[in-house]
Amino acid sequence: MPSSRIFFRTWLLALVLAALAVPVQAAKPQAQSGALAESLAGEFALQEGRLKDAARHYLAAAKAGHDPVLAERATRIALLADDNADAAEALELWRPSAPDSLVVRMADLTLRLRADDAAAAATQARSLIADRDPRGWKYVLVALSGGSRDPAVAAQVLSSLVRENALPNDIQAWLAYAGLAQKLSQPQLSQTLVAETVRRFPLDPRVALLRSSQLMDEGKLDEARNAIAPLESRVASDADLRLAVAGQYEALGDFAAAERVLAKGAQSTDTIGLRAAMLDKAKDDAGLARLYEFARHRGGSEDPRNRLLLGTLAETLKRYDEALKWYAGVIGEQADTARLRSANVRYEQGHKDEAYKDLQALQTDPRVDANVQRDAFLLEGELRRKNKDDKGEIAAYDRGIGALPDEQGILYARALAWERMDRIDKTEADLRKILVTDPENVAALNALGYTLADRTTRYAEALQLIDRARAARSAALPASRLYPAEGPRDRHPHR
Repeated sequence: MPSSRIFFRTWLLALVLAALAVPVQAAKPQAQSGALAESLAGEFALQEGRLKDAARHYLAAAKAGHDPVLAERATRIALLADDNADAAEALELWRPSAPDSLVVRMADLTLRLRADDAAAAATQARSLIADRDPRGWKYVLVALSGGSRDPAVAAQVLSSLVRENALPNDIQAWLAYAGLAQKLSQPQLSQTLVAETVRRFPLDPRVALLRSSQLMDEGKLDEARNAIAPLESRVASDADLRLAVAGQYEALGDFAAAERVLAKGAQSTDTIGLRAAMLDKAKDDAGLARLYEFARHRGGSEDPRNRLLLGTLAETLKRYDEALKWYAGVIGEQADTARLRSANVRYEQGHKDEAYKDLQALQTDPRVDANVQRDAFLLEGELRRKNKDDKGEIAAYDRGIGALPDEQGILYARALAWERMDRIDKTEADLRKILVTDPENVAALNALGYTLADRTTRYAEALQLIDRARAARSAALPASRLYPAEGPRDRHPHR
């Protein structure tokens, strides 16, 4: 019986042939069939990781169909493939449909940076930042982080923006650009940005968090801890600051301090869950046991979210029978998640086939939430990896992508599996598929960058990807959370 991918390709081929077989008497239908054929060829090339071929086919499709959507796709893929000529041509086809779009102007800025035209790039950057849309500075940040082959050009543009006072009076922008200057190896510019940030926002705790992050990057871990220690006295009454300080301690690898901070102030199911995660990372079983008892006696044990939390704590403590009892009592929206966790418990108890069967039931149940369905595929892959079943792991991810096409979490997991199996070509193909639809996906950028650095000689490209990941993470974070969700040196955050 053919696989779902073969069936899908056969269906698409039939669709193309059918379209091309229709008698045509006008130029417009001919153009449409040509656009269809080229776009499908582009999709096949994209699925196989041949980005330059994919960009070329999508560009041809955009020309044939005069389609700005296809032109946009061609532009994005060509930029990822470092095919600047096709990217520029595709951009000109895309631009008339959305001349004021931030994304279009960011693509234009990226091409100017790649052409080493610092003056034109600075003009475009200032225009984006001055736009009525307050997100303009974030688009400039992303372009400066990964758009130029020569970091000196990006640094020249950033220096121009600082010198002309073009940055918005927004602390998040100043913090992000200070971080960018540091990553561009521009210590003087970084110091200027940090000093100006302190001058403009002297009492904002995020400045202390920035300083701590910089010290951490310099390897001065004790000084980095000291920089945020004074903030602890304020966290009990500020939930956002509590998360930020705890997150910075987590990034520093001080999980006990992170849990200590989270324990201050009002406690909720979410806070207790985060504390449990920190105690687990610290391998503090005694602390986990105390937290479990606290959670059991704080009330609300009939609340499904609390029962799920208690089950998770019991599972972490390897009290598997207790965990199954908690999970069995979970009802409502949390019930499917409890089924998922129960399958993991059964695996840990040695009932592997039963665990796989339960997960596959979740994967095929049409009533199950799509996120839980995705997690069922991911968990099966993880459990098969633990069981040293490489073929079973890949098969689980293949079925997941068949059921949930282009699901980023499953593509990411499969990419990491291919890397462990030394199939770097397949790793890169899956990660680039993610970046086509989500160009600033931090996890994919980070994983691809370090994979290229570790497993190939494409070092310049690797560094560019890693810097883009850092900048995208800074730009995307809420104002109250200026720290990475994972440790700063985790190559594959979700492995």
